[in-house]
Amino acid sequence: MPDETDPLRVSGPPLAGDEVSTLLGSLERQRATFAWKVGGLDRPALSTWVGASTMTLGGLVKHLAWTETLTFQTRLLGHRPGAPWEDVDWDDEPDWPWTSAEDDTPEELYALWRTAVVRARAGVAEALAAGGLDHRNVWSEDDDAPRPSLRRVLVDLIEEYARHTGHADLYREVVDGVVGEDPPGPPDLYPVPGEED
Repeated sequence: MPDETDPLRVSGPPLAGDEVSTLLGSLERQRATFAWKVGGLDRPALSTWVGASTMTLGGLVKHLAWTETLTFQTRLLGHRPGAPWEDVDWDDEPDWPWTSAEDDTPEELYALWRTAVVRARAGVAEALAAGGLDHRNVWSEDDDAPRPSLRRVLVDLIEEYARHTGHADLYREVVDGVVGEDPPGPPDLYPVPGEED
C-alpha cells in the first residue's frame, strides 16, 4: 500500500469531491502519470533529445523538482529552497535544472523529484491549515506583484504537469515505445521512480 512519501499514491480526483480533493487529486494524477512516463530509465534514455529540441526527460524531472520546490515551499510559504537550489547562480544559469540534469544519475534525479513532491505535499497541507484555498503566496520575486491564492497555484501546477507530461509522452515513445494515457494499474502496482526492483 502506498504511503505519504509515495509520489504515486493517488490515482486521480474523486468523481464528486469538494474543491480541495478535486484540485489535489488532479495534481496527484498528473504527478503519477509524469512519474510513469519518466520512471525506470537509464542515463542515456533520460538524456535523449527529440528533433531539434534540447529538452530531455532528465531535464523535465529536474525542472519539475525545482518547480515543486519554488512553488510550494518558497513562494507559498516563504521557506528557503535548500540544496541544490541555493547553490545555483541563477543569474548566470537561469536554465540550470534543464542543462545540469545530464550530469545527474537517474537515481539522483528521481530522488530529487520525489523529495520535492513530498515537501510540496507538506507545504500544501500547511497552507490549507493556515488559510484553506484562499491562502496567499507569502513570497514573490516582485514585491509589488499580486500574490495568488493556493487555489490558483494548484491550477497552475496542474497545467505545468499536463504540459510536461505531454512532452514526456512523446519522448518516452521515442526512447522505448511506451505509450498510453494513464499508468497501467493503480499506483501501488507500478514502481516509484528510483525504487524499481
